[in-house]
Amino acid sequence: MRRASTPTLGELAAFAAAARHNSFSLAATELDLTQGAISRLIRSLEIRLGIQLFERVKQRVVLTEPGTSYWREVQSILKNVDEATARVRAAQDGTSVLNIAVLTTFAVRWLVPALPEFLASNPHVSVNLAARVSPQDLALGSYDAAIHYGAPVWAGAFVHHLMDESVLPICSPAYGREQNIREPKDLTRTNLLQQLTRPAAWASWFSEMGIIHPHAFSGHRFDHFGMSIQAALHDLGVALVPRFLVEGELARGELVALFDHALKNQQSYFLVVPEARELFVQPFTEWIVAKATRT
Repeated sequence: MRRASTPTLGELAAFAAAARHNSFSLAATELDLTQGAISRLIRSLEIRLGIQLFERVKQRVVLTEPGTSYWREVQSILKNVDEATARVRAAQDGTSVLNIAVLTTFAVRWLVPALPEFLASNPHVSVNLAARVSPQDLALGSYDAAIHYGAPVWAGAFVHHLMDESVLPICSPAYGREQNIREPKDLTRTNLLQQLTRPAAWASWFSEMGIIHPHAFSGHRFDHFGMSIQAALHDLGVALVPRFLVEGELARGELVALFDHALKNQQSYFLVVPEARELFVQPFTEWIVAKATRT
């Protein structure tokens, strides 16, 4: 792309602010510029792109269809710039910044509580965690490593096994008493909390127990294990979750493991490290693999 056709950050910032507010005047206030300056920057951007980004509707500006598509891309670009700037600033004092893409519940319930152990041995390391995992993010160097659940296949990266996943039925003590749950078949008359990322888990669990349940796929559905755990804590039903995510609640008696039989899922948790970052991430890799092995 010729430099003359490449938007400036000033133009993108003006466009982003105007798109957020549907207003050139509010964008000017946000960026401490005049409304005329915002108009000139956006007009310059439209000329570069050869498209109209805004149209005026009743005293305000609204994005055109091409403008809306471009806005989605620009948000990501500006966010990456902000994150890169923050990382550079954080490293000015000699601290090494480790950027890791994580699975939300895994990070909140297992990784973050364990991090003090790693940081105590690596006092000059600062850890940035972000709840996203994308092959593109790693390929572009946005992250030094990622926590991945699935198969141990990732092009251009080293994949380190952390732990397998086995899920078991848990609920609150109150719900267990209310439903009089005494044996596995009693679960056929309870509310099953379904995990969107493990849609066949309950059906597989009942099958392994030799129990026929015609409605094993029915029940409230949740996107993250964290949501399923909260639902179980609030007496909404019985969830199938990995024990390592609820050790605290089980120890405190806030949740109970109903039966010993755990369903082993075919996929596992891995640490994925781009080949170019393997040496940089090595201390963290060695620590987390050892920590996961002890879990």
